[in-house]
Amino acid sequence: MTTQLTTCAVPALRAEGVIGLIAPAGPAELDIDKATQWMRARGYTLRIFPGVSQRDGYLAGSDDVRLNDLHAAFADSTIDAIFCLRGGYGTPRLLDRLDFDLLRANPKPFVGYSDITALHLAINRYAGFVTFHGPMYNADLLGEKQQPTESSLFSMLRGQVKAGSQLTHPVAYPLTTVEPGIACGRLLGGNLSMIAAVMGTAYEIDAEGIILFIEDVNEPLYRIDRLLTHLRLADKLAQVAGVVVGDVAGVDSLALERLLKQTFEPLCIPVLSGWRSGHCNPNLTLPMGARVRLDAGERRLVLEQDVVFKV
Repeated sequence: MTTQLTTCAVPALRAEGVIGLIAPAGPAELDIDKATQWMRARGYTLRIFPGVSQRDGYLAGSDDVRLNDLHAAFADSTIDAIFCLRGGYGTPRLLDRLDFDLLRANPKPFVGYSDITALHLAINRYAGFVTFHGPMYNADLLGEKQQPTESSLFSMLRGQVKAGSQLTHPVAYPLTTVEPGIACGRLLGGNLSMIAAVMGTAYEIDAEGIILFIEDVNEPLYRIDRLLTHLRLADKLAQVAGVVVGDVAGVDSLALERLLKQTFEPLCIPVLSGWRSGHCNPNLTLPMGARVRLDAGERRLVLEQDVVFKV
């Protein structure tokens, strides 16, 4: 297995396309009629894979079932995009069994966050195409999280957000400049706990020159400190060009800003905090692996490459 040095765009979600729903991590109760109708109302057909309706303790089916669903969804040429049911736990168990040759030969939009971060990192590193840190089907989309959760997702998958576009952010949720400055690089990351969990493996984050994105939930401030310190001691933070901090649910914003300043000020890199992506409402979609330009002082994140292409 070799690391991919570039991250390619994927085919855009076509009108009246088919979206595959898989559960590579934890289980969740799904109202199939509601799920199907919700997607049909937006012009798409939903194809639900077997693991979505299974439960194996804290997992949505066995490792074999979840892995087979993921592989089948990528291999099926009639599936235009893949959405994840939920996060929870389970994706790291699949990493050393992923068929990256199959994935590389069948790139398509892949959407999820939280535990799905492990798959984002692995696909980016070994299959070499853009994936999307975006809403889960059950809690976010069917849960009717406020806009622009849905519009952010579909506009990006359809190719309406192009190279040169500034990624929009709701004015109701002001961003914070932790450290000013400008940096360009591939946007990569996701759930901070998951980034740390795969450190020391073949699937750890390739941090050289990236714009690091981090978010988390249910972690008190001292654990966020410990996770960031882990990345610093592993020499990952010294490699990044800039940082975008998403939602860190349950942590006091002023205390978090102080910790971020302590962590990143010595590195002299731009840091922007408060981006509404992660375990939050709204939950904006971000293209993992795509080249972006971060201007922390002006609170801007600009896409520097097309992330999908029309076929």
